[in-house]
Amino acid sequence: MAYSLAELKKDVAAGSIDTVLVAFPDMQGRMIGKRFQAEYFLEVANDETHGCDYLLADDIDMEPVPGYAAANWGKGYGDFVMKPDLATLMKATWLEGTAIVLCDLSDHHHHEPIAHSPRAILKRQLDRLAAMGYTANAATELEFYLFDEDYRTIAQKGFAKAQTAGDYIQDYHIFQTTKEEGVMRALRKHLQASGIPVESSKGEWGPGQEEINVKYADALTMADRHVVLKNATKEIAWAQGKAVTFMAKWDYALAGSSSHIHMSLADKSGKPMFVDAKDERGMSDVMKHFMAGQLAYARDITYFLAPYINSYKRFQAGTFAPTKAIWSPDNRTAGFRLCGEHSKSIRVECRMGGADLNPYLALAALIAAGIEGIEEKLPLEPAFVGDAYVTQKLREIPKTLREATDTLRGSAMLKDAFGEEVIAHYVHTAEWEQGEYDRRVTDWELKRGFERS
Repeated sequence: MAYSLAELKKDVAAGSIDTVLVAFPDMQGRMIGKRFQAEYFLEVANDETHGCDYLLADDIDMEPVPGYAAANWGKGYGDFVMKPDLATLMKATWLEGTAIVLCDLSDHHHHEPIAHSPRAILKRQLDRLAAMGYTANAATELEFYLFDEDYRTIAQKGFAKAQTAGDYIQDYHIFQTTKEEGVMRALRKHLQASGIPVESSKGEWGPGQEEINVKYADALTMADRHVVLKNATKEIAWAQGKAVTFMAKWDYALAGSSSHIHMSLADKSGKPMFVDAKDERGMSDVMKHFMAGQLAYARDITYFLAPYINSYKRFQAGTFAPTKAIWSPDNRTAGFRLCGEHSKSIRVECRMGGADLNPYLALAALIAAGIEGIEEKLPLEPAFVGDAYVTQKLREIPKTLREATDTLRGSAMLKDAFGEEVIAHYVHTAEWEQGEYDRRVTDWELKRGFERS
């Protein structure tokens, strides 16, 4: 990320950097790791450190989850290797004297990649593309809500009536977002200064809802930027006494937060492979097959775009979130949208993903489905025209985590692409999430049934 080890050494010697965050993305897409004294990190930068393997076998509360084959009490929850990828080295200018490096994970004994680690899953799909002569480029538009209260205050209120930074719909609204510019300007400036090129931020549809976009990049770089961006957003807001949430649907009455994923393929020289000037829309056959695969396997991959119970509360008609896995040119009611028609930037936008997705898993799943479409030479179905919310007999996005888990469990395509053990690992993750929800008594149930039942 445009910061070299040699530059780090100079900054450490000058005293401007004293801490290095050595982290990896976990199953939830969070940065997990250690803070190294910078001088010591320089001694081990080309070596490795270790972490407990339960960190890829836990839930969002970081509780060790029983039943995983890869890590469990019977195996003693041993270590895995954290190997810094120095290509990800970057400053974290929003944290005093701090740099960040992301890690790949490998087995402590034989040093093979941890197959179920999110970064390894994405790298495997990128290797498959490379064998076909392609590279993948992507952008992950990220939305979130900003609050004028801190996390502790909101929690002490039971998360009820949290005060959003805005008071009314602020979609593209300049004056309203000026009120939130203290956080958003700091976020843009620090990301840019830290090596993550920012394009823009804007107000989204909900009060206090924001969107930030960073520059299109290769898929692995984009995923790395995404996890750092989320972490930075929380830290910058927290430093100003505010909070953010990346929940897909934090309030029933307000718009959900998405992470729309734009994607295209290029050859190894960087030439765009989705472009064909002779086509009526400018789409190459490769693009048509790639999109056809994503459509054909949209239900198989939904879990990796919507990994929690709450994720499915976002899929509501008339909210700019899709309910149908179909494609359409420049139509925001469709699950997949054709963007950049008749241009060199032509690409497919998947609108299914929520802001709570893990970018490595989401990109890997979309690429795997696209590869299948290319390999099978799947024909692209006709473009949908109209309001997909009200049109019947269209391919439905799974409506619940339970439904998405069932399709994941039965997906031969994903088992071939990711490996059966990896899919079993994430099916178990989904089943645990469902089970934890099923046994809880919610506020809605108490309000509805305490007196009336």
